[in-house]
Amino acid sequence: MTTPGPRTSPETPVPRAGARQWAALAVLMLPVLLISVDTTVLSFAVPHLSTALTPTGTQLLWIVDGYSLAIAGLLVTMGALGDRSGRRRLLLVGAAGFGAVSALAAFAPSAETLIAARVALGVFGATLMPSTLALLRSVFPDREQRRTAFAVWAGAFAGGAALGPVVGGLLLERFWWGSVFLVNVPVVVLVLVLVPLLVRESRSSAPVRLDPLSAALATAAMTGVVYGVKALADHGPGAAPLAALAVGVALGVAFVRRQTTLAEPLLDVGLFRLPVFRTAVLANLMSICGMTGMLFAVSQYLQLVLGLSPVRAGLLLLPGAVVSVGAGLLAARLARRARLDVLIATGLLLGTAGYAVAATLGPADDGAATRSAVQLAVAFVVLSAGAGLAETLTNDAILSTAPADRAGAASAISETAYEVGAVLGTTVLGSLLNAVYTAQVRVPAAADAGQAGAAAETLGGAVEVAGQLPGAAGAQLLDSAREAFAHGLDTTAVAGAVLTALAALVVHRQLRPRARGVREVGAGVVTRSGS
Repeated sequence: MTTPGPRTSPETPVPRAGARQWAALAVLMLPVLLISVDTTVLSFAVPHLSTALTPTGTQLLWIVDGYSLAIAGLLVTMGALGDRSGRRRLLLVGAAGFGAVSALAAFAPSAETLIAARVALGVFGATLMPSTLALLRSVFPDREQRRTAFAVWAGAFAGGAALGPVVGGLLLERFWWGSVFLVNVPVVVLVLVLVPLLVRESRSSAPVRLDPLSAALATAAMTGVVYGVKALADHGPGAAPLAALAVGVALGVAFVRRQTTLAEPLLDVGLFRLPVFRTAVLANLMSICGMTGMLFAVSQYLQLVLGLSPVRAGLLLLPGAVVSVGAGLLAARLARRARLDVLIATGLLLGTAGYAVAATLGPADDGAATRSAVQLAVAFVVLSAGAGLAETLTNDAILSTAPADRAGAASAISETAYEVGAVLGTTVLGSLLNAVYTAQVRVPAAADAGQAGAAAETLGGAVEVAGQLPGAAGAQLLDSAREAFAHGLDTTAVAGAVLTALAALVVHRQLRPRARGVREVGAGVVTRSGS
């Protein structure tokens, strides 16, 4: 089993990056932005999708989650494949596939087709993320320069996730919902042209053997758990969702056990024995869980409850995107002066504060609409600041604890945590939101069975049905649906605040300097620089 290799001593001269390397960083940000924007850009298209494709509540969650689920299930495999076959090569293959499937998704004729396209996008997206982060490690061998590069990378990631709704809003104001996918194509063309010119190939000198069974176990485990959570939220406790959860957990246990028996494991579970590594992975997961869970609810609240246009709703979240990038860049400077446990816990607690601000919205009438919109914008700024801070520091910690030859695999673990967090944010918090909405919405007797089912499934469905009912009945349904959704958002925000607060407590306890094994990682990771 691979274990962390020796660190370069402070006295050993390390090559410093020049203009070509910083240009390479700028180019490697393009696939990062592609992936992170695509994680959230669809959130503002949900109302349009609900009208155009009439998905059920479960289908809608799969349209949002299928992408992140496929990425999460394949990242470790793709990270190992990049270590073996070449990270730049894998990046280019993945970018070409991502562009082609994006064009197909833009013209999907049904919810089922769009789900399939989103999953395919996730498959190709899984090739992009570990490649970019692993290439950064080879491009920037100097620790301080690499930390700055990671800050830019994390800022692009968190900022891209926050920019997704803005991009979606601008596109949806002028074009159809498929434009949120078609916009990927020109970015892919830039990647295919510029990466070969500026980024050198990089691969592991001792790559691990790919294990198809391990890859299948990881993907199946994720699918079972996510499906089980969705089914529980939609239909309540039952044999099918409980069985799916049990199978998913069992397959996950089988995957971990298999990794401990392989001479060349797909996932080096030994890294999780290091307090810094496992805690950084947890913090990575929870920070993005908070952001995506918020976006799933807020995008619908702003458009369907407050009645804002996609552009106005997106612009309300723009300050959050800017703050997220700034927090990531600031994190690189703060890491030289403050302890990692304090900084990461602070980032998570900012997420708690953001959720707390959003937890008191309630249904908004015309007089309170402006206040509610500003309140949500402030909540997202606070939460985004925490995500930008935590993402930068956790990625630096994860990559710094792993041996250089396993950079692709380690970066894949980091990105798996990110994508699992995205899935959990939408699945757990989104399912909680849908469950509260379904329990509280009241459909008028004037609605037929099909209309009642659509209105009870999603807020978008209720808005569509309200337009089909007679005046008084339509207004009654619309008021009930908006009130039910607002209560669901409040409940979801409370749950998000509790989860991020608990994660902050765990991070602080595990990473504080007196914790056993923390100082084994090396100076600059937990202790102050130079200590």
